[in-house]
Amino acid sequence: MQMQAAILSEPNGRFQVETVDLDPPRDGEVLVKIAASGVCRSDWRVAIGTAPKPMPIITGHEGAGIVETVGPGVTRVQPGDHVIFIWAPACDHCFYCNGGKPNLCETFTALLATGLQADGNSRIHWNGEPARILAGLGSFAEYAVVREESCLPIRRDIPLELAAVAGCAVATGVGAAMFTAAVEPGQSVAVFGAGGVGLNIIQGARLCGADPIIAVDADANKLSPARDFGATHTLPYDDAIVRRIQTLTGGRGADCVFEAAGIPALQEVAFDALRPGGQLTLIGTTPDDSRTNLPGAVITRTEKIIRGSFYGSCHPRRDVPALLDLYLAGKLKLRELITRRYSLEQINAAYADLVSGELARGVIVF
Repeated sequence: MQMQAAILSEPNGRFQVETVDLDPPRDGEVLVKIAASGVCRSDWRVAIGTAPKPMPIITGHEGAGIVETVGPGVTRVQPGDHVIFIWAPACDHCFYCNGGKPNLCETFTALLATGLQADGNSRIHWNGEPARILAGLGSFAEYAVVREESCLPIRRDIPLELAAVAGCAVATGVGAAMFTAAVEPGQSVAVFGAGGVGLNIIQGARLCGADPIIAVDADANKLSPARDFGATHTLPYDDAIVRRIQTLTGGRGADCVFEAAGIPALQEVAFDALRPGGQLTLIGTTPDDSRTNLPGAVITRTEKIIRGSFYGSCHPRRDVPALLDLYLAGKLKLRELITRRYSLEQINAAYADLVSGELARGVIVF
C-alpha cells in the first residue's frame, strides 16, 4: 500500500512529506492506522544529527492509533483495538525484564538501533530503497508496521491524541518523579526545564505530595503553565538560581532535583541546587558526543546521588493504563499539555514552534 510519511533524508533539520510504499505485517507484526503523533525533541535530535541514525528514516515515536490488521502469531492485539505505541518495548524474559526493569529490555535494544524489523528488512520503501524507522515505530506517517510488543491496547474512551502524549511525555515525566526518584510527601523538588516532560515531572511531584515544587526555565512563557501543573514557585533561570532555590529550601538545596532539558551545563547547575544526600535525576537527553562535568570530591563528601531516568523507569504495560485512569479521575492533566495541533504537512512548522519554545506539546493529528 502507499501512504504519506515525513522522511528525513539527511540531518539538515528538514522533514520531507513523501509518498512511500508500505509492506503488510509479517510474523509478530501489526499494521496500525496512526491517529496522532506527538512532536518530541528526541525526533528533532535525529533531524539535526545530534542523535545520529541511518537515513532515510521516518521518525515519530509518541503515537497512538487503531489496529488495522495483524500478522501471523500476534496475540496481544486484534483489529479495531485502540493502541498507544511503546517506544521501548519489552520481551518479558531477558535479564532486565525478569528483574522488574522492562524499560531497559536488552532484547530489543540492538534491534531498535538498526531501524529495521526483526528479519533485517524494512517494511517501508521510498524511491525503491528501504527506509528506516525510529524506535521500531515511525509514527510520522499515516500507517506503521510495528512489533506487537510495541503496541499497548487502551480503553476506547480516551481521545487518541491525548493517549499519544501519555505514551511518552507523560510516562517519562510523571514516571521520573514517581518511580525513578520516588518522591515522598513533603520533599522539596526543583525541576530545570518546563517543557513537555518538565511539566509532567511537576505534576508527578504534585501527585507524590511534594512541597515546595520549584519550576525553573529560561523562557518566562513556560513558567505560567508550570503553576497550572502544580509548581508552587516559578523561577526564571539566571546566575543566582542556586542561591534562590536554597533560599526556598531551608538553605540546603532541594531534596530532589530534575534536569529535563538535556543540556550538560544545566545538569551541572542542577547538581549544585541539590542538598547533601539528595538525588539528582537526569531525564533530558544530551547530544551523543557531549559530556557533563560533575565534581567527584563533592559527590563523595556530600553523598549526593545522580541517577538517569529512561522512560521514567516505568513498566509501560502496567503504568500507562494507570496514568490514563488518573486522567479520567481528574487527577492528571493531558488535554492542557497540548499547545497546538498540526497536519502532517505542517511538521516543519511544528518543529520550528518547538525549537522556539512555543510548545509544551504539539501533536500531529491525522
